[in-house]
Amino acid sequence: MPTVVVVGAQWGDEGKGKITDYLAAEADTVVRYQGGHNAGHTVQVDGREYRLHLVPSGILHGKRCVVGNGVVVDPWAFVEERDALAREGFPVDRIAVSDAAHLILPHHQALDAAEEAHRGAHRLGTTLRGVGPAYRDKAARLGVRVGDLLHPGTLRRRLEVVLPEADRLLAGYGLPPTPREELRQRLEAVAEQLRPHVTDTIRLINDAIAAGERVLFEGAQGTLLDIDLGTYPYVTSSHPTAGGACIGAGVGPSRIDRVLGVSKAYTTRVGDGPFPTELQGPVADRLRERGREFGTTTGRPRRCGWLDTVVLRHAVLVNGLWGLCITKLDTLSGLGRVRIAVAYEVDGRRVEDLPHDAETLARCEPVWEELDGWEGDLTELRDPEQLPPAARRYLRRVEELTGVRVAMVSVGADRAQTIALEDPFAIPVGGRG
Repeated sequence: MPTVVVVGAQWGDEGKGKITDYLAAEADTVVRYQGGHNAGHTVQVDGREYRLHLVPSGILHGKRCVVGNGVVVDPWAFVEERDALAREGFPVDRIAVSDAAHLILPHHQALDAAEEAHRGAHRLGTTLRGVGPAYRDKAARLGVRVGDLLHPGTLRRRLEVVLPEADRLLAGYGLPPTPREELRQRLEAVAEQLRPHVTDTIRLINDAIAAGERVLFEGAQGTLLDIDLGTYPYVTSSHPTAGGACIGAGVGPSRIDRVLGVSKAYTTRVGDGPFPTELQGPVADRLRERGREFGTTTGRPRRCGWLDTVVLRHAVLVNGLWGLCITKLDTLSGLGRVRIAVAYEVDGRRVEDLPHDAETLARCEPVWEELDGWEGDLTELRDPEQLPPAARRYLRRVEELTGVRVAMVSVGADRAQTIALEDPFAIPVGGRG
């Protein structure tokens, strides 16, 4: 049975949660492989909205859900989310958390807020959840892992190594040191809440694949926020790209069959950083209001702009995308004319590949292609042939400009408001497709 990775093909907030939830109906196991509770996946089912931050979207189908080793876990946020899901009747006993995942601790959140304030005009626009500092400590070998919580002696020894360095950084911002005994007691208490979920998820996932299960890997954020492949330094601290699924779940690249990229029919971005197709004025306001473009985690209004196929071609390249899912096509209805950026102009040159440095990208001016818009409510449509001709031409042009198929189209927030043109789990006989 195949494995499928769902990645964001823009700057996050593309609708990955909805698409993962839709595909999870066919999956056996759903794996979250990076990020932390800075992510926010909104899923709407029969008009009811669910907001997920750490738990994979497959929980709404009762599937086995895995928080992989590449995720950074705020243990108290996890318990709060788990308990909320349990109150809704979802089978939270099917959630597994990697013993190798790193913890977000209170000093990470304090440092996140202090560092962002210190940057002033050069702020990155983080969610202040402590994710960046936690990943920094992981790389510096100053992290505490989920598995450490289950062994009080190990936990104490790790804190003796970790906290002096954390206190030194806190003092630099005029902040008090972490209360040692209070933190230890809080961690030992939350450990008992986590204990039933903690396991060797690397073995669990690989055994599931070997047994022929359908495994769905769910990324957080988006390609342009990848720490290596995104618009650095305005990026997250992990790898939302398809390669991150291998590292963050502990599976080899040969185990991945298909990668589905999720893109809005337009473009949004939260936080600071270059955004070549950004709009100001009535059209931006219309997209924001009709598309409900406010962050799931922070509530911040998202910056809005026309679709950027330079960005999408970059996502195709670095993820090896098999196909695209275009979300919020319904939001573009009624605009009369719609635009797509097909290239950039910068310093008197036309470029069709994404510049690697943010300063150059900030100087880029889009080269536009204008298409006919369409009218009408798309939210009740379930057959691609029912879409207005201009909407179908728009999707075909996206395929031509990116070089990959449009495999799915979302025409509304609800799970049912999805048009599947191809099934990413349907691997042709004779090999991976």
